[in-house]
Amino acid sequence: MDAVKNRYPYPRRRVIRRILKTLIHAAFGVLGDVDIFGRENIPAHGPAIIVANHFSFLDPLAVIDVMPMQPEFLGGAATPNAPGALSWIRNIWKTYPVYRGSVSREALTAAQAVLAQNGALAIFPEGGSWATVLRPARPGAAFLAVRSGAPILPVGLDGFADFFKRLRAGKRPHAVIRIGKLFGPFKLSVRNRDDRAQLDAIGNDIMRHIAELIPEEQRGCYSSDPAIREAARGTEVYPWDENPEG
Repeated sequence: MDAVKNRYPYPRRRVIRRILKTLIHAAFGVLGDVDIFGRENIPAHGPAIIVANHFSFLDPLAVIDVMPMQPEFLGGAATPNAPGALSWIRNIWKTYPVYRGSVSREALTAAQAVLAQNGALAIFPEGGSWATVLRPARPGAAFLAVRSGAPILPVGLDGFADFFKRLRAGKRPHAVIRIGKLFGPFKLSVRNRDDRAQLDAIGNDIMRHIAELIPEEQRGCYSSDPAIREAARGTEVYPWDENPEG
C-alpha cells in the first residue's frame, strides 16, 4: 500500500491549487452572488467522499471554492459539455480521469489511495452533466464508499447551470451551495463492481441525500412529486452504456 500512496500522494500541488482556489473564489464573487449554507457540516479532516449533483461544468469549481481542504476529483476523461477555454483549470488541478462506461481501474486505485491517506475525494455520482435534474448514481461512488469505509459528505448545487446565461442577459447570477451532514460509513460484503444490487441501493441513498439539498423541481426521479418524476423520464438513461469512452 505504501507504494500506491507514493504513486498517488495526498495532498499534492498545494501551492498552485491554493492560487487557483483564490482565483475561483474571486471570480464567483465578482461575477455573481453565491450563498453557502451548512459550512458547519464540513469535517475538520478526512477521509471523506464529497458527492454533489452535476448539472454544469461550473460544479467542480463550486466544490473547490467551498471546501477548505483540497479535494481530489474523479472526472470524465472527456468533457463534452465544458468550454475548451476552461480546460486549463482542469489541467492545473489535475483530476484523475474516468472513462465513462468503462472500468477505470487506475482512477479507482488512486481514489482508494487518497482516502487511505485521510484525504478528501470529490465525485459526481451521476457520471456526467447531460441533464438538469438528478439521475441515478453510477456504481463508482458507492463502490469507493464501501471499499474505503469513508463517510460521505453530500453537497447540493443550484444556480450554476444558467450562471453564464444570466450574465449574457445582463443579470447578476445567483447560486446556492448547500452542504449536508456526513452519513455512512457503509459496511457491506461488496468485493467488486459486479455486486450491483447492493451498490445501486447505496447509490440511491447517496442521491436522496443530495436531493434534500436542491429544489424539488430539480430532484428528477428522486422527487416526491409524481409529475416531476414523470417529466424526468428518460434522463436516467446513461449515454455511455452503449458507447463507452476509452
